[in-house]
Amino acid sequence: MSLYGHLTEFAGLPVQEFTEDHVDADLPEPDAVAWRIRAPYQGPTWGEVLEDFLEEVDTARVTTLITGYWNYLSEDGEHPAELLADAAHRFPALRNVFVNELVQEEAEISWIRNGDLTGLFEAFPELERVTVRGNRMTLTPISSPRLRELRFESGGLPGAVVRAVAASDLPNLEHLELWLGVAEYGGDATVADLEPILAGERLPSLWYLGLCDSEIQDEIAEAVAGAPVVARLTELDLSKGVLTDRGAEALLSGQPLTHLEALDLDHNFLSETMKRRLYDALPAVEVYADPADEIAPDWRHVAVSE
Repeated sequence: MSLYGHLTEFAGLPVQEFTEDHVDADLPEPDAVAWRIRAPYQGPTWGEVLEDFLEEVDTARVTTLITGYWNYLSEDGEHPAELLADAAHRFPALRNVFVNELVQEEAEISWIRNGDLTGLFEAFPELERVTVRGNRMTLTPISSPRLRELRFESGGLPGAVVRAVAASDLPNLEHLELWLGVAEYGGDATVADLEPILAGERLPSLWYLGLCDSEIQDEIAEAVAGAPVVARLTELDLSKGVLTDRGAEALLSGQPLTHLEALDLDHNFLSETMKRRLYDALPAVEVYADPADEIAPDWRHVAVSE
């Protein structure tokens, strides 16, 4: 998913934008699209546009929602996720949510606040796919029996959120993707925080694991190399972070990875020799290893921070 352009499809559905300009417009069937509800830069608030949406669309049939632009800089107004949770009784069929699909021209990822996301999961226990973008957020352990995909796109994912995910009851989760980010923007998760995820005992259905965008990508790779969960994965994503030959050596020296269909190491700081070793050791695996633009040690950086 791009930080530079809005989605045109989400959860297998084309995106239909709903703004104040769409009131009384000729709109598609409620369950045929992914609805992006977006406030203008000036004018009605996101909550006011949501009220129009509730009046104009049969929300009992809406399956997929995207929260678009809102006044994220205001500390006073309610967050779209909170407003959605309050209106949960109007969305009995909701299964897929993207919280804060703001692109870079609208907001740097580190500027986007989320508040407490626990209420969203509690209000919608039937959710199957959730993506959250932004940095400032809290979460307590959740029980979400139907959730299949959970993604946090962040330039600084709080360690407390990682620990909450690790302690959650997610028996059918297949796809978990965490952009861990950097300490400067709140990304203080440690390898110890990831240990319950890497053990895999609470994630029996997981086949895709992404631990991405980290300053400690080598340490994560070293932990992954011996992690029990890896044996049942089909895709492992360690992209976007500061991965060097040290981390890649750990992957090559650890448990076999030949069962994987894909290993994503894009945006890395690997030597050409190490990349060749990876390709040679995993000939049947799709290994993605495009380098970062800058390889000088003093300039090594994650792909997404501010």
